[in-house]
Amino acid sequence: MMKMKKSKRQATRKLVVRTNPQSILTEQYRTIRTNINFSLPSNDMKTLLFTSASKEEGKSTTSANMAIVYAESGKKVLLVDADMRRPTLHHTFQMSNKLGLSNLLLRKGRLQDTVKRSGVKGLDLLMCGQIPSNPAELLESSAMEDLMLEMKERYDLIIFDSPPILSVTDSKILANKCDGTVLVVSTGKTEKASVVRARDALATAKAFIVGVVMNNYKINKNNHYYQNYNR
Repeated sequence: MMKMKKSKRQATRKLVVRTNPQSILTEQYRTIRTNINFSLPSNDMKTLLFTSASKEEGKSTTSANMAIVYAESGKKVLLVDADMRRPTLHHTFQMSNKLGLSNLLLRKGRLQDTVKRSGVKGLDLLMCGQIPSNPAELLESSAMEDLMLEMKERYDLIIFDSPPILSVTDSKILANKCDGTVLVVSTGKTEKASVVRARDALATAKAFIVGVVMNNYKINKNNHYYQNYNR
């Protein structure tokens, strides 16, 4: 029981846009949304990937809150847990991870039956599902191509939370398939060399890098905690 209560408190803190919509932090997520929109060459962006150089930099928290602010803007949004190695979306929203992306890529089930309502108007969730033994191969499969086409037909925007780009090849595969990629960097934790390597890895994958979110960037009280630097 104590573990469940702690888990719920942690999830609440992660979804600050939902729990504290008037906070400075929430406003920064809205600013990032605006900056992303301004950074794109056109308004036809349908798929957006969030990744990081290394683990625990805040990419999952960032993608979840960004999905909410996009849904608040009137878009029909699908947030996909594409980290089929260390999934977290089910923890964040306190839902089952029994069915999800991995099941669909194995052609077991239908998208409309597998997505879950988030509790936020306009936002649906696609969990990771059971962790497969071959996530990279699944992401490169024709099933992924078919699934992305179906997602684009059903939603205005699909946001993918992917693994760290320097850890596994999954994010490179997804970045190549998505319209835009955002790199999340934990200030004071991520080494500059890792950021450069992550950028180079995305460039190799021919990803369109929309920008970088500087996470945990604390300055004086008159400024904000999150800043976004566009490409």
